[in-house]
Amino acid sequence: MMEGKKIFCSDIWKLDFISETFNEEIENPNEVIIKSHFTHLSAGTEMACISGMESFFQIPDTPGYTSVGEIVAMGEAVAEFKIGDLVYTYGPHKQYFKIDITDRWHGICVKLPKGISPEHAAFTHMAGIAMTALRASSIELGDWVLITGLGTIGNMAAQLAQLQGANVIATDIDDKRIDLALKSGIKHAINSLKVDVEKYIQQECNGNLVSTYIDATGGAAVINKSLNLVELYGEVILLGSPRAPFETNITETFQKFHLLPHSLTMKGALEFTYPTHKTEFNKHSLTRNAEIIMELIKEEKLVIDHVYSHKLHPANAQQAYEGLRDKKDEYIGVVFDWKEV
Repeated sequence: MMEGKKIFCSDIWKLDFISETFNEEIENPNEVIIKSHFTHLSAGTEMACISGMESFFQIPDTPGYTSVGEIVAMGEAVAEFKIGDLVYTYGPHKQYFKIDITDRWHGICVKLPKGISPEHAAFTHMAGIAMTALRASSIELGDWVLITGLGTIGNMAAQLAQLQGANVIATDIDDKRIDLALKSGIKHAINSLKVDVEKYIQQECNGNLVSTYIDATGGAAVINKSLNLVELYGEVILLGSPRAPFETNITETFQKFHLLPHSLTMKGALEFTYPTHKTEFNKHSLTRNAEIIMELIKEEKLVIDHVYSHKLHPANAQQAYEGLRDKKDEYIGVVFDWKEV
């Protein structure tokens, strides 16, 4: 047994930084033990977890699902890694943790390419979630795409859609996030409270609307309002997870998908729609997405600097989570630095 540290959610919105006894014995031949260097804090799922809104996360527990760390031990069946490798995983906010690299839900483990910043690599999971929207879509070169929400995931979805050859119009209600999007290379980023979005789209699209709409807010009201901005036979991609109740005339909403002049298609973009590991039966996987994303980050084709707002010691977890909740224009992307623990 050895001593380690972890962030611990003891009650709703109560975060502590505590010691734990960690069992460093390899109990499964497919296991690896990781020593965290950096963990990324999700502004969506993790916030729902510590609010008591996710059934898979039972408080009290340790939140977190993105880690970049060093392999310090591994089972005899692990052939693709060696001790000392830096890897990207779905690890929690812990100094030490174990994963079974064959596990469907928690087994992603991808070696970092040479030349990438490990801090920037910690954003791979958020970019992977964003990439799911593109994998689910029918976006082609020259298409016009609307993205609502310019947090980390929305910003990255917009960047990735542009890299795929789309013309992207992205909206938010926060001027700072719009400014960060423009600095990240997103050509059209506008404040939907200050600009008539439909007129803006028609102006840029020569009187037409967008063929693909990606929502990164998870706000049902935003999604419902934006359906009118999509062309005939267009597609609506739900990238954000709707959680809050919303009342509307559902018949009118359904008509957008059934009747002319809309006949839209709605698609969910949950990352686990795709396999975790590479298989011969499916081109896409979470592992392949991660490899592509880290190469894009390394080559600075996917820009991280403008969504990386805070690097904090994990002892400041309470500050970090409250910042993401209460200061959304300031806390955009938060990474915990475990190297000084």
